[in-house]
Amino acid sequence: PELLRTQLRAILRASRQHKIRIMFPMVSTIDEIRSVKAMLAEEQAKLGENDSLEVGIMVEVPSTAVMASQFAKEVDFFSIGSNDLTQYTLAMDRDHPRLASSADAMNPAVLKVIAETVKGAHKHGKWVGVCGGIASDPQAVAILIGIGVDELSVSVPSIPAIKAEVRARSLAECRELAKQALEQDDAAAVRALVPLDILNGA
Repeated sequence: PELLRTQLRAILRASRQHKIRIMFPMVSTIDEIRSVKAMLAEEQAKLGENDSLEVGIMVEVPSTAVMASQFAKEVDFFSIGSNDLTQYTLAMDRDHPRLASSADAMNPAVLKVIAETVKGAHKHGKWVGVCGGIASDPQAVAILIGIGVDELSVSVPSIPAIKAEVRARSLAECRELAKQALEQDDAAAVRALVPLDILNGA
C-alpha cells in the first residue's frame, strides 16, 4: 500500500500540469477498486487537490468482465487487457511453448467475455477500450467494432492496417460479423469468417 500511495502522489502532482487519467490493473473485485479509490481520495486530500480525475480499470480476469455492470458504477472507463484475459478465460498459459498457440483471443469464449464487458459498461454510459494482441489483429477489428468496443490501443506500426480495416465495413456489417463470431465453436472458425487473403486484397 505504501508503494501505491507513493505512485498516486506522483500522479497527482503530475496532474497539476497535465490532463491525466488513472487506470488500475488486475482488479478482480469491487472491494479492490473501492479500496484504491479511497486511497486516492486520501492522497488528494493530503495534497490539497480538489480536481476529480477519471479512474478506470483494466479488465484482465473474467470476474471483472462478468461484473462489468457493477464496476461501471465505480469507474469512468474500462480497458480490456486481451492477453491476460485470454489466458485466464481459457486457463491456458500464453507463455508455455506448447500451449501458447491455443491461447487465441479470437476464441468465442474470450469474445463473449469482451461482449459482456461492453454490455455492462455501456449500460452505464462508460466507454471500453481494448489493448493487447487482439487490438492489433486485422482479423479481429471488425468483430470488436461489431461487439461495441469504443477504442483500440495498437502499436504504431499497426495503425495504418487497423485504420484500413475500420474503414472497410459498415457498422451493420461489423455487427453481423460479430454475431456470427460469437456463435462459432473455436478460434479457427472465427478466423475463417475473416480470411487473411481477403484482408490482404488477394
